[in-house]
Amino acid sequence: MRTVFIADAHLQDPADANYRLLLRFLDSLAGNTATLFIMGDLFEFWLGYRSNPFLHYVPILDKLAELHAGGVEIVYFEGNHDFHLGSFFTETLQARVFPGPASLELAGKRFYLCHGDQINRRDYSYHLLRFIFHNRLTRALVPRVPAAVAIAIAERLGKRSKGSHPQRQQRWDYPTILREFASARFREGYDAVIAGHFHIPLLETASDGSGKVLLCLGDWLTHFTYGELADGRLTLHTYR
Repeated sequence: MRTVFIADAHLQDPADANYRLLLRFLDSLAGNTATLFIMGDLFEFWLGYRSNPFLHYVPILDKLAELHAGGVEIVYFEGNHDFHLGSFFTETLQARVFPGPASLELAGKRFYLCHGDQINRRDYSYHLLRFIFHNRLTRALVPRVPAAVAIAIAERLGKRSKGSHPQRQQRWDYPTILREFASARFREGYDAVIAGHFHIPLLETASDGSGKVLLCLGDWLTHFTYGELADGRLTLHTYR
């Protein structure tokens, strides 16, 4: 039995190719996967209400419920597009939900896991936006905001984010930022760092011979990549 890691599908319409492909991939996990780690931004937007107002996400939610019923543990790390996940994940799926980075022991090794949106410390404007969306006041206000209003805000922010993505890639050297971040975690005693967010499929072993591993998961928009932990070894795969 293996452990699987996915991130950054940014699902929107069930008719989209990446949505349909991810459903097929999740089908393939039944019977051979012990734990599914969703490392953030599975959805283009999810803000947790007690019931699900986002009907276009019903197919993926049903598929996750099938996996849970079949014995797959689901662990969810909130991203910058899906947060305050709400009761569906913690109650219906009995998922472990992490609002931020976490240290976990997997296969006898110490792992640092995160969505990755907090890795670039110098992106001050994003960190301010994250603080606004993730604080306790926002969480308390969520049930009082009509879902239609939340969706409209999300669509506007999503278009703005996509429009600025090429500029951010030109401004920031993401692979170097990831390597520097991972090196700092390795010095703290971690054996592996796993992140999403950057949409870069990257698997590297530390050059000092320690065997420590950096895994950036890519995405389910253009790369269709996922990580796998089996027999104590981390690997990166592309799903076709």
